[in-house]
Amino acid sequence: MVQAESIIFDMDGTLWDSAENVARSWNEVLKQQPDTDITLTEADIKGVMGMPMDAIAKKLFPDVSRGRQMALLDACGLYENDYLKKHGGTLYPGVEETLKKLSGKHRLFIVSNCQSGYIEAFLEYYGFAGYFTDILCWGDTKLSKGKTIARLMEKNHISDAVYVGDTQGDCTSTYEAGAKFIYAAYGFGKVDRCDGVIHDIRELPDMVKGVSE
Repeated sequence: MVQAESIIFDMDGTLWDSAENVARSWNEVLKQQPDTDITLTEADIKGVMGMPMDAIAKKLFPDVSRGRQMALLDACGLYENDYLKKHGGTLYPGVEETLKKLSGKHRLFIVSNCQSGYIEAFLEYYGFAGYFTDILCWGDTKLSKGKTIARLMEKNHISDAVYVGDTQGDCTSTYEAGAKFIYAAYGFGKVDRCDGVIHDIRELPDMVKGVSE
């Protein structure tokens, strides 16, 4: 059992898996570019999820200039947001019922290493905006995930939070921000430490205890 007033969620590998549709959307953009001959797979996208967007651009587009990398990233990300608003991704079982339960006792937030508009696309497609108090991402701050989590906590006067994520980057960032960490073991990665483990998101309400409980 982990005590926390607020719960901050990662996106990819924690709430949903959008890799297949992200790859599809990016490939639609890339096939229109005269200076690239790149086709991305779902595995390619999963291999970079959780990384800051500028690092993703460097890894996926290594053969073009830095400026061109970021231009491609911006074009792909913009189209991706619109694509996901229409097509969504693969939502993990039990997400909505879990958010509904948790929102009765906790303030809920999302922090992700994604472009601006990505979290909003997720919330719009599934109609989840009402469950969350606030969201923040790399596209908004251009900061490391740890600093982005800390900024969200400061903005919302959060002194007691748990972050739910699935990668070592999530784990490290959470402790840097001064929060507790719950490892979503059903996601994409492994971690070296945590305050709790869930193997299904539906386990979360029994894992996190509200301050007043």
